[in-house]
Amino acid sequence: MKVVREDIDALNAVLKVEVAPADYETAVKQELDKYRKTAKIPGFRPGTVPFSLVKKQYGKAVLAEELNKLVNKSLYDFIQENKISILGNPIPKEGTDVKGDFDNPSTFEFEYEIGLSPEVKVNLSAKNKFEYNKVKVDDELIGKQIDDLRRRYGKLGTAEKTSDTDMILGQFVELNEDGSIKEGGILNSSTISVEFVEDKATKKSLTGLKVGDRVVVDPAKVSRGERDTAAMLGIKPEQLNAISDKFQITVNEIKRIELAEMNEELFNKLFGEGVVKTEAELKERIAEDLKNMFVNDSDRLLTKFVYQDLMKNTEVQLPDAFMKRWIKLSNEKPITDEQIEADYDSYSDNLKWQLIQGEIFKSNDIKLDNEEVIEFTKGLLVNNYAQYGIPAPADDELTKSAMQVLQNKDEVNRIYDMLAESKLTKFFKDTVKLNEKEISYDDFVALANS
Repeated sequence: MKVVREDIDALNAVLKVEVAPADYETAVKQELDKYRKTAKIPGFRPGTVPFSLVKKQYGKAVLAEELNKLVNKSLYDFIQENKISILGNPIPKEGTDVKGDFDNPSTFEFEYEIGLSPEVKVNLSAKNKFEYNKVKVDDELIGKQIDDLRRRYGKLGTAEKTSDTDMILGQFVELNEDGSIKEGGILNSSTISVEFVEDKATKKSLTGLKVGDRVVVDPAKVSRGERDTAAMLGIKPEQLNAISDKFQITVNEIKRIELAEMNEELFNKLFGEGVVKTEAELKERIAEDLKNMFVNDSDRLLTKFVYQDLMKNTEVQLPDAFMKRWIKLSNEKPITDEQIEADYDSYSDNLKWQLIQGEIFKSNDIKLDNEEVIEFTKGLLVNNYAQYGIPAPADDELTKSAMQVLQNKDEVNRIYDMLAESKLTKFFKDTVKLNEKEISYDDFVALANS
């Protein structure tokens, strides 16, 4: 078997695979012998069918299958042995057929296109300056956090008028476009958490209401996603497309969280027995917790800025025509050229970033070994336990749990991505020059969402 490489340009090449009879004859005969033992042909008992008859009936199909196996293996071995960095996988060369005669098998020749991975140079050093934005933890932010904690540990009571943090218990009635009640429409009692309503106009219409008041809303704007909307209205998600976007709500009851008292009982619930004893100590502890929490957010924002800069200023050329053909041929479901063109910019950006990230890891000897992955997973589990106020188990039990998590392929990919991003962020912080800047929480959120 012979494989020859022909370069088309810096990003494209063709691999020609020549398969001689000596390469496939033995494998084809062995496979046909298996067919002969099990073939069911009228007039012959299993195992007694003449080899010539089996070859006549199954020979071409078996030959094609064995050639396919041999060609795929030879392509893979050639790429590995010659350390060729490719994108995607080899695909049959466009406009060419297999050279060879299946009726009179002899030497066959196959041609495959490959897309070559481009050389990527990442220029990142202390000469590159980036803003490192930190949330300013001021009295207002600390106060909001304290109110949130007091609300979480507060008691549920009733109120005369709705505020923007209350829960409304009411009856939903489906309306026609003209505002009249729809005959045979939806009638269902449910709740709305005003605090989580994002549409400002809707939120305003839900405040200041009393029991018995009525207001018209779009149900999608007082719920969180289709499943939540359907559950709120007492219907199935697939029924949502057939309903009105106007519903009348009659307020039946208003529930309000009464904030927990600022006392020792609350402090102990939040941080454990005797850890925090005064309101001043509470503010200090919350300020410290907020600063630690926002470090990760600041890191993510820095990574976003460096990513944008690298994507803009790092030259990465791709074999676009090859990649589009490869996407079409490798897609599990049929996909049109129009769909590929519409999505290709996003796909190529993702591929470009993978190449940039791969070059950074390679050039700086950044690796993800198994031990690190396990320890990182254990850290994630410890954080999960902490969120629910549960102490982490002993190390051996934690390791066992981490190994169970890593049995899930989707979880493994997610954790590897998180660890890779963590290492990438550390590299950025250690490499570039950071201009630290404190900004308000609202400005930080706006910057992160921009």
